[in-house]
Amino acid sequence: MAVKICVYGAGAIGGYLAARLHDAGADVSLIARGPHLAAIQNSGLKLKMGEETHVYNLKASNIPSDFGKQDYIIIALKAHGITQITEEIEPLLGTNTAVVSAVNGLPWWYFFKANTNTGLDDKFLQSVDPDGKIWNSIGAERAIGCVVYPACEISKPGTITHIEGERISLGEPSGEMTERMKILSELMIKGGIKAPQKKRIRDEIWIKLWGNCSFNPVSALTGASLDKIAEDPSTRQLVKDIMQECKAIGETLSVRFAVSIEDRINGAGKIIGHKPSTRQDIEMKRPLEIDPIMSAIIEIGNKLKIPTPMLKHINSILKLKADYLGLYNRNELIEKLTI
Repeated sequence: MAVKICVYGAGAIGGYLAARLHDAGADVSLIARGPHLAAIQNSGLKLKMGEETHVYNLKASNIPSDFGKQDYIIIALKAHGITQITEEIEPLLGTNTAVVSAVNGLPWWYFFKANTNTGLDDKFLQSVDPDGKIWNSIGAERAIGCVVYPACEISKPGTITHIEGERISLGEPSGEMTERMKILSELMIKGGIKAPQKKRIRDEIWIKLWGNCSFNPVSALTGASLDKIAEDPSTRQLVKDIMQECKAIGETLSVRFAVSIEDRINGAGKIIGHKPSTRQDIEMKRPLEIDPIMSAIIEIGNKLKIPTPMLKHINSILKLKADYLGLYNRNELIEKLTI
């Protein structure tokens, strides 16, 4: 019997994953909304890879109960959207259903079986999961960690264009190599995705977060691309200062940074003309993922008494801009935790 996988959020990354997992022989269903859903239902999901366009006639709905219990649920929403679907997702959850959150920043399950010896283990992060709504409803024991590297976009309703990247790293919060992770990794690989199984998935989460928490807000506030930020001495130093604060917190949580700050900045600077996701969201008038890539780091820093002055400054400025543009909803509890 085919492995049942529901992709909750058939946007750019969700649609890409659904198509590749279908190629691997999985029984894939999609949860989508609006014109995108209508296009998929009427004409199938289209995935453009280079010069070729593939059409996938997948099951798609905006009603999760249409699909029943799943083996895996891949949540491909903005991180702040997960709290809004905790009740909707219940019909998809079986006794052994695994949940993969393909999101940016620190995930809601981060401290589950983290073994950091900081007093934060097995506790939820308010900045990404206010009052533990996700932790308590979905259950952290269901989580498989995930770091997403492909770049894709919705070129028009029902059509996903793959731009670059094929790697999606997987890892159990406990660091164990489990059968459920092995099955999902093998399916992804069969579908053409590079899907390594990692014992230390949090290391990769922080390496990606390093860029998200520094380059993303600077680009969103200045309009500059990665290469221009890295070239300019003042913005380069700002990025470096933010990364140093981020690294101090990560290392306190036993994270290993495999590259230096200078190498991380230089690597980003080689990507000519690239707009980070936060800047793209502003240009497309989409809600910003500020809390998982910035507020969560500040929250941890405050709890561990590790100062984050530069991150706090740029976080407050970006929130003000996003609030002014109607792209961010302030949460009083998160505000108190990140002062």
